[in-house]
Amino acid sequence: MAKRSFLIPGVDKRLLIKDSLKTMPDVTRRRFIAGGASLGALTLLTGCDVIDSSSAENMLAQVSKFNDAVQAFIFNPDALAPTFPESAITKPFPFNAYYDLDDAPDVSAADWKLEVRGLVDNKKSWTLDELYKLPQVSQITRHICVEGWSAIGSWTGTPLRDFLKLIGADTRAKYVWFQCADKDGYNSPLDMRTALHPQTQMTFKYAGDILPRAYGFPMKIRVPTKLGFKNPKYVVSMEVTNDYKGGYWEDQGYNSFSGS
Repeated sequence: MAKRSFLIPGVDKRLLIKDSLKTMPDVTRRRFIAGGASLGALTLLTGCDVIDSSSAENMLAQVSKFNDAVQAFIFNPDALAPTFPESAITKPFPFNAYYDLDDAPDVSAADWKLEVRGLVDNKKSWTLDELYKLPQVSQITRHICVEGWSAIGSWTGTPLRDFLKLIGADTRAKYVWFQCADKDGYNSPLDMRTALHPQTQMTFKYAGDILPRAYGFPMKIRVPTKLGFKNPKYVVSMEVTNDYKGGYWEDQGYNSFSGS
């Protein structure tokens, strides 16, 4: 898939760079503002000036990488996302994707297998029945979308860290990379510290029932410490790797860390 441009035709490039400050983590943005945040400060930070579309895009990419580094640095792998009572669950929990529900993957449970690759001892593929037999836990947590809305849902599945231990994953690796069944080949990397977070989950059920197609059947990765696009649905494979392989939205300019 060709990488999309960060820039929108006709948008003032200097204003766009100025607005990019708003995408910084709050603590970072406050430090920039306290220091008199300016285009010049960003120029010093990224080592480039805005003279044309190419340099503006390069600066935005550098700011995005800076954001990722800061968020990763301040991430606390022991801090839990808030949990809620059943009375707080959003009904109905919304379907959200870049396509209509009618276009969502329609995966056959009988034919589906989870492929495991990369830095793991056991590379066997897992059927859905095998995964269902693993110990499972439930959580009622908030899904936060990058578009500005949120919803609370009830999710049940196996902690990803338990599965990584089961397959003998090298947890010193940098990423777990997920590939999905979407027609455009949706994929997304998850940094290892987040993959090992106690609430990061291989989800098989919603509200006590088998995960519906709208929410990612047969399996989604529920990551309540991340924005929604970092919660891949319709997962068909995972790879433990030290290589940054990009992702569907990450390749279009979204921050890869994207903590909620």
